[in-house]
This record gives sequence, structure tokens and C-alpha cells, in this order.
Amino acid sequence: MLLGRTANGLYWMNRYIERAENMARLVDAGLRMALTRTQSTSEEWHSVLLSAGSEQAFAQKYKDYTVGHASDFLLRDTSNPSSVMSSIETARHNARMVRTALTRETWESINDAWMSLKRILAKPIDERDLPTVLDAIKRETAIIRGSFYGTMLRNEIFDFSQLGTYVERADNTARILDVKYYVLLPSISWVGSTLDNYQWESILRSVSAHRSYRWVYDADYKPTNIADYLILNVRMPRSLTFCYRFIAEHLKFLSDDYGERHACHQTAERTHAMLRTGSIKDIFDTGLHEFLVDFIRDNTRVGDEIAQNYRFY
Repeated sequence: MLLGRTANGLYWMNRYIERAENMARLVDAGLRMALTRTQSTSEEWHSVLLSAGSEQAFAQKYKDYTVGHASDFLLRDTSNPSSVMSSIETARHNARMVRTALTRETWESINDAWMSLKRILAKPIDERDLPTVLDAIKRETAIIRGSFYGTMLRNEIFDFSQLGTYVERADNTARILDVKYYVLLPSISWVGSTLDNYQWESILRSVSAHRSYRWVYDADYKPTNIADYLILNVRMPRSLTFCYRFIAEHLKFLSDDYGERHACHQTAERTHAMLRTGSIKDIFDTGLHEFLVDFIRDNTRVGDEIAQNYRFY
């Protein structure tokens, strides 16, 4: 059985790699939404900070929601534990702790990403350079994922790593959908307008689902379709159902390997069954916000139970 400390390092290494990429995608979405504005863009950046769960910490440091302040706080600021720089630092720290459990290619890709991003994020980023910087962050995390998938043995090391990735990803998708759905539109008069469509498109871009959504729904940006796609679609790699399919699957692999089940198995299977059998109509009837708040709570519980049940200390 894998040591709890090693399992903990693998789990959090992957959570923070996923978080670094998600943060870059959020800033990218904010930048795209801000381009639709002819006047103040503060609402967009306030929305991005809410999605990132960083609004309170940001407000303690800055008064204005500007592209410069928001991007600096979310990408470079090491006092923000969820910034890209903080996330990649923490991911590397955890990777170094469990280095003997990783292939050489995986460790080198994490270390290279850390060195590259440290250089890129060493000083404040000019707004004109932001798209290039965001692409670099997404590329570095994609290289880590590629080397990990291509070289790691499919054993308990892989299972704990994947659990970290999918718990983090599910949390991110749920938060983006919840915040954006209620904060995004400045006025009911925008509904159905070009601006409305562009902003919905930005939500999809922030979870890498823009082009694949169009393959399924022919670019018809309807709130119910977008919610259905990001919550219930079984083939979209950032949907809640997709994430829970793999959370349940990797937990089952662990129970098969170790010959015991825990509370985390029941919580994950219950959430997966709810998503698999649910309909978007039922979700909207009971309230999308209420559904997402419950989901985020249960997802946090799964993470806590994994840590407790597998002795992450």
C-alpha cells in the first residue's frame, strides 16, 4: 500500500497543475469578455475573481478591478495561493517530495514548466502580451499532462494523481458555471444579443469547450444547452459527469487493489449516479445555483474523505 504522504503529494501535485491551467483559462475568458466592452471592464474582472474564489483576497489588496491588477493577482502574485505562480511552485514542491514515484519525463516536464513560468512571470505583464503568456501557461501544463499520461504505469500512483486532477477540475467547472450564470449579463436587455452570445462563448472557452460545443449544438448558445454540456455531457472532458466517472473509476481501482472500501467511495458513487441519471430540466426546476452549491459541497467532501480515508499525513 502506498504511503499516505506519497499519496498526498501525488494528489496535490496534480490538483495544483490543474489549478494553474484553470487560472490561465479564466484570465483568458476575462480578457475576451472585456474586449466586448466599450466602457468600464470592471464587472468582467470582478466576475473572473469571483469564479477563481479570490475576490475577497483581491479586495484587500486593490480597490479597482482592472486587467492589470486582476491578471497580476491571478497569474503572478505569490501571496495568492491559487495564482499560477503559486500553483506551479506548490506542484513542483509536491513533485519533488514524491520524485521517486514519478517517471523521469514527468518530473522533468514539471521542473521545466516551473523554470519557464518563473521566467515568464518574473515581472508585470503588459496587457498586449497577455494572450502570449496565457498560451505559454496552457502549453506548459499540457506538456506535463502529456508526459504523465504517456509514461506513467497505471497503478495506485496513477490513481491518486488522477483523483487530484478530476476533483480540482470538477470544482473549477462548477464554480465557473455558477458565477458566470448569474454575474455575466449586465442587463436582461442583452439576452439574445451579439454581446450575450460572445459572453456565453467566453464561458465555454474558459473550460476548453468552445469548439466541441459547436460540434454538438451547432453554435446555438442557449443557457440550458451550455449548462447541459458542462454538467451532464458524458464525453466532454471538463463536464461534471465526465469528472465523476473517473473519480469513481479510480476510487474503485484503489478499493480493488487494497481490498477495502471507504466513505469516499460511497460519496463519489452517489454523486456520479445523481449526475448520470439526472436531466437538465430537473436541475433547472430545482434551481441551477442550488444544484451547483450542493455539488461543490459534495465535491469538497469527496476530497476531504479521500485525504482522511487514505491517511494523507
